[in-house]
Amino acid sequence: MDVQAYLDRIGFAGRPDGSVQTLAKLQELHLMAVPYENLDIIQGIPLSLKVEDIYAKIVGRGRGGYCFELNALFGWLLRELGYDATNYFARFWRDETNTPPKRRHHVLRVEAEGDVYLCDVGVGGVVPRRPLLLQEGVEQPQGNECYRFERDPEFGWMLMERKKDGWSRLFSFTEEPQFAKDYLMASYWCEHAPDSLFKNNRIVAKLTEDGRNSVWNGEFRLFRPDGVQVFTPESDQEDAAALETYFGIVL
Repeated sequence: MDVQAYLDRIGFAGRPDGSVQTLAKLQELHLMAVPYENLDIIQGIPLSLKVEDIYAKIVGRGRGGYCFELNALFGWLLRELGYDATNYFARFWRDETNTPPKRRHHVLRVEAEGDVYLCDVGVGGVVPRRPLLLQEGVEQPQGNECYRFERDPEFGWMLMERKKDGWSRLFSFTEEPQFAKDYLMASYWCEHAPDSLFKNNRIVAKLTEDGRNSVWNGEFRLFRPDGVQVFTPESDQEDAAALETYFGIVL
């Protein structure tokens, strides 16, 4: 497991210095280089949460993954670069109809330059591009998006995202450090449960310089400042070519 190869994979060309600025650059580059994807789950290929196996998949084979893979590996990278990164378990509230949601999301608490930040490279939809200062009530705009943290007496830290009609819950977490083995059952559920979103839907997403690309089952969506291009490949060959073109994924 080579740190420089990982940095090359995400296109980081600077000198890691432990700063907040570098942390933000690492997160944004990661989101633009490494796709969120559940293609192994769809194909029935068992996932491994061993960091060396995730490294081989993402860095060695140029693939992506979902939160339990992406944030586990990103956390490893940050610790190798000298950051204090702690694994947390989160409840993902966005679009959840059966609330409260179960704990099925991996996020990272990261210390840099004396402050604490929330980092996350493992969401398949709109997600903060840069780390968020873990401080209650502070509005933190990022482009057209805006986020803030609230404290909930039952669910701990609650990350809110601003919508047209007000603030909405994104995910929540408590400050209990987690070990790699603590994510095994949740990941197994995501892989195998009959009602799992990840088992029943093909999901791929990646940020771009001016928007984002996504796949929902057979439909590709390219979000750009001037609108959204939507198309559905007509053959397996066209689908494979689109995955490679817009996500760098070769199966």
